[in-house]
Amino acid sequence: MPVAGIDIGSITTEVVIMEKKEVLGYVIIPTGSNSKNAAEKALEKASQKAGCQVDELDFVIATGYGRISAPAAHKKVTEITCHGKGAFSLLPEARTVIDIGGQDSKVIRLSEEGNVVDFVMNEKCAAGTGRFLEVMAYALEVELKDMAELSKKAARSIPISSMCTVFAESEVVSLIASDKAREDIIRGIHDSIAERTVGLVNRVGLEEKVIMTGGVAQNQGVVECLENKLNVKIEIPENPQIVGALGAAILAEKEINN
Repeated sequence: MPVAGIDIGSITTEVVIMEKKEVLGYVIIPTGSNSKNAAEKALEKASQKAGCQVDELDFVIATGYGRISAPAAHKKVTEITCHGKGAFSLLPEARTVIDIGGQDSKVIRLSEEGNVVDFVMNEKCAAGTGRFLEVMAYALEVELKDMAELSKKAARSIPISSMCTVFAESEVVSLIASDKAREDIIRGIHDSIAERTVGLVNRVGLEEKVIMTGGVAQNQGVVECLENKLNVKIEIPENPQIVGALGAAILAEKEINN
């Protein structure tokens, strides 16, 4: 029987449907203002893709910011556990997981068995997250998806002194008014996110191999800045946004097997 993992984040909700360790289908949808509705909608859409009905799911585990809002879930598990499990399943050599999502970022250190050894989270503020990038893109009047490519064209990196989203937005607006190149500003934004993330990595200790998950992992500009500052190669999964939901689905299968 198929199982499901639901990762309800503040910005997006992901669902992965699995059976016998094989992913049958997955979806990523905006969470919007109602986590419960997002969970139900995502579960329905993912089940359709997987070729099954929601009531045919044998076990459902919810994780993420809004996991308490998932009515179909048989169990709720922390995102630390789920992201660690999902990352390890994709890269068994992974010892450090960097996850930058919509409104929080976390770094997880794993054992050789894939168990969580240590972790640290930044959930007090949106600085250095996907939401931070969205606000900066809006201030710069560029598409979020174009930021990585524009960053490659930068002649230099203009430091962004404030990591508070509100103050950083004002700083970016001032830089634009001063006729600074958008490409240089974007490189500075990426560098500031990387610098903040490095601080989290240092708190748990860097151990290779390193894997990055979450929506920001799709921004190659941030990834490259992180690689330069950490002096390591960072592995990026094919679908970095669904790693938490994947981990939840893996744990759901384990519940059935037990």
